[in-house]
Amino acid sequence: MSGNDFDFPGAEPAWCPGCGNFAILNVLKAALSELGISPGKLVMVSGIGQAAKIPHYMKANIFNGLHGRAIPPATGIKAANPGLTVIAESGDGDMYGEGGNHFIHAVRRNPDITCIVHNNMVYGLTRGQASPTSQKGMRTPVQVGGVNEEPLNPLALAISLNASFVARAFCGDFVQTKDILRRAVKHRGFSLVDVLQPCVTYNKINTYKWFRDNTYYLDDSHDSSDRMEAFRRSLETDRMPLGVFYECRRDVFEDNLAAYSKSGTPLFRRRVPAGRLQSLINGKGG
Repeated sequence: MSGNDFDFPGAEPAWCPGCGNFAILNVLKAALSELGISPGKLVMVSGIGQAAKIPHYMKANIFNGLHGRAIPPATGIKAANPGLTVIAESGDGDMYGEGGNHFIHAVRRNPDITCIVHNNMVYGLTRGQASPTSQKGMRTPVQVGGVNEEPLNPLALAISLNASFVARAFCGDFVQTKDILRRAVKHRGFSLVDVLQPCVTYNKINTYKWFRDNTYYLDDSHDSSDRMEAFRRSLETDRMPLGVFYECRRDVFEDNLAAYSKSGTPLFRRRVPAGRLQSLINGKGG
């Protein structure tokens, strides 16, 4: 397989030239190809925003939902058919803002899905207002006096809830980001990959150069099984670490569903007998 297997014929991305989404799209297709995942076995789920357009430009099964609502359908899709590779992806506003509660409880449930968040520290689709990860003092068309809220730290939040895989990548580093995405998709459980990316139109502070100057990679001495050390590293903000912060084994959501307690048959393959279905419709129970 090659990255071309995921190309959607005739689909031309509607992003600004230089947008970090182009790099994320390309590296994601490369990672999936190297893992040998076929388009027919992949489901891409997104909410609303520039980042949420990625499924439109990939040959795969897709579900494009409401703003902030990528994770719930992704969880349901995986529960109905555990044999699928399910990726929920959207921007920092969609996942951490409108979808913040869904994000928190998905970490708790630990479904076997990968959550890729395009973090450009701004709302790009709606023209540049501050997002949950915008830095204090940043001026926007809405926050004209500068952002005064404390920025959300998604990695620290995820690790504090014992997320089973937590990583950060930078879209400007193709090879490293591809390796991180491969590990995330292979991991069994909820995988968070926070991908730093520039918004070249509405965020003139957090540029490609800024990200390069203000990040560094965790080295081989970092123990990704050490939760306390991972949490400590996640709090570093002067220079943000990149790489896999934390990984652990936990019970997976769909493994504990009562629907599978007596049968391994995926829910989507089950059929309700016509007589029983009519009885339910008539209000006579099962």
